[in-house]
Amino acid sequence: MEWGILAAGALTLLVYALAFASPYGLRVLTVAGVYALATFGFQIVFGLGGALSLAQGAFFGVGAYVTGILGSRYGLGFEATFPLSMLVPLLLALPVGLAVLRLESHYFALATLGIAQVLHLLAVNLPELTGGSNGLAGVPAVVLFGWAVPRGLPMAGLVWGLVALGGLIGWRLARGRLGWSLTMLRDDPLAAGTLGLDVGRLRLVAFGISAVFAGAAGALAVHTQRVVSPEVLEFPVMVSILTIAIVGGRGRMAGAVLGAVLLLHLPEWFRFLERGYLVIYGAALLLTVVLAPDGLTGLLHRLTARLTGGERRALAEAKEPPLPPVRPEGLAVEGLRKSFGGVRAVDRVSLDLRPGTITGLIGPNGSGKSTVINLLSGLERPDAGRVRLGGQDVTRARADRLARAGLARSFQAAALPSGAGVLEAVAAARLAFDPDAATAEAHARWALDRLGVGELAGQSCDGLPAALRRRVELARALVRRPAVLLLDEPAAGLTDGEKAELAVLLRDLAGEGMAILLVEHDMGFLLPLAGHVLCLDRGRVIYDGSAGGVRRDPAVTTAYLGRADLGRADLGRAGSA
Repeated sequence: MEWGILAAGALTLLVYALAFASPYGLRVLTVAGVYALATFGFQIVFGLGGALSLAQGAFFGVGAYVTGILGSRYGLGFEATFPLSMLVPLLLALPVGLAVLRLESHYFALATLGIAQVLHLLAVNLPELTGGSNGLAGVPAVVLFGWAVPRGLPMAGLVWGLVALGGLIGWRLARGRLGWSLTMLRDDPLAAGTLGLDVGRLRLVAFGISAVFAGAAGALAVHTQRVVSPEVLEFPVMVSILTIAIVGGRGRMAGAVLGAVLLLHLPEWFRFLERGYLVIYGAALLLTVVLAPDGLTGLLHRLTARLTGGERRALAEAKEPPLPPVRPEGLAVEGLRKSFGGVRAVDRVSLDLRPGTITGLIGPNGSGKSTVINLLSGLERPDAGRVRLGGQDVTRARADRLARAGLARSFQAAALPSGAGVLEAVAAARLAFDPDAATAEAHARWALDRLGVGELAGQSCDGLPAALRRRVELARALVRRPAVLLLDEPAAGLTDGEKAELAVLLRDLAGEGMAILLVEHDMGFLLPLAGHVLCLDRGRVIYDGSAGGVRRDPAVTTAYLGRADLGRADLGRAGSA
């Protein structure tokens, strides 16, 4: 679909440039290409990765100043200045990214905006290097193989040739493992870590790629204008890039091209309205955002899908994923503690998950069960205690490292990405392990077939009933062939028949040597499965023993019902409530 839009757009632009564009129109078209190139990088870090980086305009300006300074002051040619204009923003982005990418949401946006403001101040207050407020004039033209590329059609052709190359690179990145991983990170950062994806590394790579694209665009902007000034570092540049990405279509390379062409040409089309053109321009942008919230390319995609009956692609053949070369022998926990403010959520919890066993973890609401799973899976850091996976101390290990070491988990509410296909959602769990997306999809087909839902591979995660969502999420855990599996209320919302099927599956997995920790309220489902049960109350273990004895324990009965003299049937009903 995106290739079709790009091809049609390229043909239209070629015809316009050759047959209809005036010299001024060619200049506007050239600038549109520059902004499209800058937006390619922004589509990676923001469109796919979900990180609102307001430093893209700053990297654009840095690339422009590198070319301007080296070209006008030192006489270096395009073959030297262009790669340096990409390298310097990258070298700036790496340490900056390490410092600010840990921040979330608006804090990250504000931090990157601050970086842009600092660079603007430096450009204004270092006149010996940057020319100060007046900037630097006399930037030479692009020289290729001894030929100085003139303005007009040749320069437009060069810029749009590089746009085509950059769009191809961006498209391949977006459709490959990186783009897929970034999309999972954008939709659910917590789940991404438990799938084995290194969240910090992914964000840093996306931030660096965005800087490279922005630096290349800044260099071309300077060669187009033949002058560089602090205007290239001002906030309107960033606003233009952000608007292009949103109007064109977030995360789509075709959207960057379509958005750049429209936003650079709309003011020219409405110029005849004189003072009123800005009002019409703003209204047109607002109308586009309201009618096409996923961008113009997203709107085109939906319309085309309706006309053609949807895009169908061949699904990968199922292939069993290999077992890890070393499978850790169970998980041991000693004296685990965790407090949130003045509340002790987990207090000296110890447990031992051995291969081939199912251990139950029960307790009334708020007793600390989910917190224990979060601590064991790396989403929370314990205040005290020790966690050993296969004999190795992993007490403070990150979620992605634990996932790659052989631990998998599910969530209380099935964490499936909105808008993603079932096969894509399951294959995401193999991105940190497989060499390419096709292999990950083949392994995902195996996991879906293993759970009896292979027919869902071509469907969307949206709208799946609770039982099927649970199976798809369990397939995400199973596809990594983990040694330890942590399940947070997997039977919630299931019918009796569906619970019976799930019980058979869990017994099979334990029979294959997997260690399973099962958090569950439904005693009728849990107790026949678990060989060992722990009960928590206010973060503390009040029962640690066989499944058969839990109903008769007065401390457990009191924790659930407030009275120790009620029978096992009452406890079973309370656990199912």
